[in-house]
Amino acid sequence: MHYDAWYFRHPEILESEIRAIKALRLSGLGLDVGVGTGIFAHYVRANVGIDASCKMLRIAKKRGIQVIQALAELLPFPDETFDYALMIVTLCFLDNPKVVLKEVFRVLKHEGILGICIIRKDSPWGQFYIKKAKRGHRFYRYAHFYSLSELEELLKEHHFNVRQYKSTLTYSPSVTPVVENPNKDPRIGSFVCIKAIKE
Repeated sequence: MHYDAWYFRHPEILESEIRAIKALRLSGLGLDVGVGTGIFAHYVRANVGIDASCKMLRIAKKRGIQVIQALAELLPFPDETFDYALMIVTLCFLDNPKVVLKEVFRVLKHEGILGICIIRKDSPWGQFYIKKAKRGHRFYRYAHFYSLSELEELLKEHHFNVRQYKSTLTYSPSVTPVVENPNKDPRIGSFVCIKAIKE
């Protein structure tokens, strides 16, 4: 798929983002919300992935992930099922992010963890993608990018307490990619992951 092909052409970026996600140290029974092709869930060992796209789920299944076709706005799981949930560059493509966060909160166990990763709106990569969106890019024209403060406010509103940050992609899109270890400062990298606990 086009999505995976981009990462295969830029393995340094994929590796850097995987390192940032793994640095959140998520454990237990995990759900990837918006799993797509499973390219991230495969590396971080998420148990279950949901997505609306059958085509993408077929690829995720081949990567050993248990997949369910479902909408993030209506997760097909009982209350307090999962130890953690992942949302990796999913938030920006949601029509109803508040509804989805309520659902994620519902299916997480007491003090469950949400690992959420975004491309910051006010970062070099964020601005790069926003320009692509304005030119009608096949993916990014549907995206709504968030600043770090907007994401923090959204999490607080839905009773998630931020505990940790990891960031990467400290260089601009015009620079030759290199593999980076994650940084603790969310203002340094364009790709930012937040570890937040269900209050």
